[in-house]
Parts: sequence; structure tokens; C-alpha cells
Amino acid sequence: MATPAITDPSGAPSLDLSTGPFSRDRDPMNTPIRAAGPAPDRARPQGPVPGQLPFPAPACAAAAPDGSAPGTPAYVHGYSDGEARRLGDQADTLSRLLHAGTAYPAGSRVLEVGCGVGAQTVHLVNGSPGALITAVDRSASSLAQARAHLAAHAPHATERVRWHHADLHDLPFPDGSFDHLFLCFVLEHLPDPVRALTAVRRVLRPGGTVTAIEGDHGSVVFHPDSPTARRVIGHQVRLQAAAGGNALLGRQLQPLLGAAGFTEVGVRPRTVYADASRPGLVRGFTRRTFIAMVESVRDEALAAGLTSPADWDRGLADLRRAAEPGGTFHYTFFKAVAVAPAARPADEAAPVAAPAPPAAAAASGRRPAGPRTA
Repeated sequence: MATPAITDPSGAPSLDLSTGPFSRDRDPMNTPIRAAGPAPDRARPQGPVPGQLPFPAPACAAAAPDGSAPGTPAYVHGYSDGEARRLGDQADTLSRLLHAGTAYPAGSRVLEVGCGVGAQTVHLVNGSPGALITAVDRSASSLAQARAHLAAHAPHATERVRWHHADLHDLPFPDGSFDHLFLCFVLEHLPDPVRALTAVRRVLRPGGTVTAIEGDHGSVVFHPDSPTARRVIGHQVRLQAAAGGNALLGRQLQPLLGAAGFTEVGVRPRTVYADASRPGLVRGFTRRTFIAMVESVRDEALAAGLTSPADWDRGLADLRRAAEPGGTFHYTFFKAVAVAPAARPADEAAPVAAPAPPAAAAASGRRPAGPRTA
């Protein structure tokens, strides 16, 4: 497999995400919902507004085929075996890109929030062989897959990982139980990321670090360019917003973490670029990760009246050209690292929503050793 093309943040040109491939699409039916920027004075960043959608926007899944509790936000990509394979392809292809700089000291207590099928857990344990990992997820079936995935791909680490079936808003751990938190592709699926981050901060000890990684579909650039291909990507963005998430969340990591009370927030882009000279990335990322993700929402897009079968198939065919000879594909992930304050910030608002998380433990102590590079 080819090595991912990693853009050095210090030398890469800045990306203007207020514009991009979607901004050229004038069809109002297909313009993705953009999250408004943060207001001053620690105001909470606003996510997609469901009322702007041209179809009803369910906030939660009425039934939970994945084994999660009813009433939790829907996972737009579903829980099929194909989605589990896609997540594995994504994690394996991008492991060096996304996990570079994340290595926790031996003995560190690390909580992976929203571990899903364990695709990232394998790389987390391999990168920190001495750390004690606790992985939580709201889906019982995903946890079962995660156990099996770890046993198959990192059998040496099975004794170092504890699994818990729990919702991140109501974690079954005392205050300050962990030295580090790790969240990868979790916040983009939640209707209130600040509430989620505030809840998980409770179990992070003062001076501990949180690492959060998210994508941003507004960063997609591909060749040959195609308005119909951009349109089908826009449909996926809108469907994720309808499910209570935000496929454009990567650009908001810094204000979100700040609004949740974290300090020393640092965010860096992690850019992947694929062309014919990097066949591993074309196969693992362009085809099996991104295009497969868009393909998976075809039925939902048609049911919502966002497109017709002919238009969808035309757009997807154009998108696939980016993975053919002569095609190129570019996407930017954002990786943030932040620190839990020694005490609850004096200007932090009262607990945001039920169940209200207990106040973070006010204790002194040095920051645990670990990476501070996003």
C-alpha cells in the first residue's frame, strides 16, 4: 500500500474553506448546509439548521437496529457489514496520516469515545503499546464487532483494552478517571458537539489531553471536476444534517473545544491527496472510503426527493472518474489536541442539557506526559 501523502502543516498553504467546490453549485436544492461561525465571547458554534432542509429532519432514530438505546441520534451511514468494511479500509489507509503524533506513555489511562467497530482502536493500541485503553460505544453490535476486529488484527493487545456499552453523555466512570481522551469521526454525527465534549471532559483529569479528529466534506477537490458529482456529495451532506450531524464539522473543532471548556486548543490539517502514482490511496481512500460512503446513501437521497435515479447515477459515475487514470482526489481532515483545565472555567455556563454532567474534579497536578502536537 502506498504511503499517504501527508501535507506538512507548517509548509502547506492555508485553505479557504469559506469557498470550495460546493460554492460553485447554484442549484438551491443541492447546496449543502453550512454551519455558521462562532459568535464572540465563547458563544456556541451553530451546526446545520434542520429547518433549512427541503424534507423532514429526524433528530433521532426511532428504532435502533444497532443495539443502541432508542432516541439516540441516527448514524447516517448505517450499520451494515459493508459499512464496517469501509471503516476498516479508511482506518488502515489513513493510519499514518491521522495517528501520527499520537502516542501515549506506558501506564496512561486512555478513553476512546465512540470506538464503533474498532477500526481506529487497532491503530490506537499499536501506537501506544503500554497504554491502558478503555473503549466505549452506544452500539452493542458495534462493540461485538470491535472485540472481534481487535482479536483478529491485534491479538497481543486484547488484554489491554476494556470495552463498555455506554452513551458518551452518561459515561459510567468517576470524575477525572482518564489521562487522555481520543475521539475520531464522532462529533460529526452528534446534534450538539459542545454538550458531548463537555460531558466527556468530566472524566478527563485536570491537565489531561483530548484528541479529536474530524473530516470536512467542504474540503473536497477532485479532477475531472463535475457539477453533478459535487451535487451527489452535497446530498450526503444534507442527509447527515437531517440525521442531526454535520459533515462540515472539521473546520469548527477549535471553537467547539473552546466552548466546551478546554484550553490550549491546537488544530492542524491532515491532507490526503490521491492520484495514479499512489494506487494504494486511490483504492483505499478515494474508492473504498469516500466514494463508498457517498454510494451508501443512494436510497435515502432518492427517498428524500433530493435527486432522481438518473441524476444520481450520472453524478456518481462522474465522481468515480477521480479514481481512474488521469483523475485526482483531495480531502482535508482536521486533528485537534486540547487540555482539560485545572478547574472548571469561571465563565462556563451551567450544565447544558440533561443528563447534566457533574462538575469536573478540581485538583492540581502536572499534565500527564503525552503528545501535544495535533
